[in-house]
Amino acid sequence: MRGRVWKFGANVDTDQIIPAEYLVTGDARELAKHVFEKARPGFAEKVRKGDILVADENFGCGSSREHAPRALIGAGISCVVAKSFARIFFRNAINIGLPVVECDVSAEDGDELEIDFEKGVIRNLTTNKSYVFKPLPEFLLNLLNSGGLVEYTKKRLSIYE
Repeated sequence: MRGRVWKFGANVDTDQIIPAEYLVTGDARELAKHVFEKARPGFAEKVRKGDILVADENFGCGSSREHAPRALIGAGISCVVAKSFARIFFRNAINIGLPVVECDVSAEDGDELEIDFEKGVIRNLTTNKSYVFKPLPEFLLNLLNSGGLVEYTKKRLSIYE
């Protein structure tokens, strides 16, 4: 996976990702129109499919709603890399098919990253620095490649039809 970086700090909560007043829908494309609307005005208009978020610790803290990772997927975010994640955000992201990686990566807005989930390596192609993380296990890769838990389950159940 390759993508352009959007850099965020620590303790980015779910209200910053998608403000509460937009939680009347679960539609990823609608949510994407308002992603980081108050925390980083103009983000929704500038983000492109395949972009990657890089953050400090405790990304996705706050409420347990899955609207936050769904909004990121709708905006085209392909992965979130952070020093650490709020546990519920991490699980929600995986469940809906958004790859998340815990790794301390030095990157700035506009840098280009390349992520190898199987080998556990992130390369900042802009600075030519590499970072190592624990490779994602096969079952998790299968779940993510299926598009999340629901799609994975549908595929698994279809083998019995």
